[in-house]
Amino acid sequence: MRRTTALITTGALAVAGTATATVIWLQQPSYDDTVSSCRKALAEQYKNDGKGKPKACDGVKEDDYDALVLDASLNDLGWTDSDGNFDENKMLEDTLNDTP
Repeated sequence: MRRTTALITTGALAVAGTATATVIWLQQPSYDDTVSSCRKALAEQYKNDGKGKPKACDGVKEDDYDALVLDASLNDLGWTDSDGNFDENKMLEDTLNDTP
């Protein structure tokens, strides 16, 4: 009887522990959520003349972070079209207008 009670208790604790770990794991943001938060933080940072890597970008892979920084800077310069794609004509117009 004691052995059965111990097995049932151990089994119940194992199931409860697994369920708790699963719930905690599912509540963590996905990589896409992290990248999206980083993109928003970088856009905000450019508006406010901020410097450095925003905390929201922790966990973003280095190559992805570099691409997000480039994207944010192109947006800040106004060199993107309405879909967010690089627009070479806007860049050329901007550089020609800055020429004395």
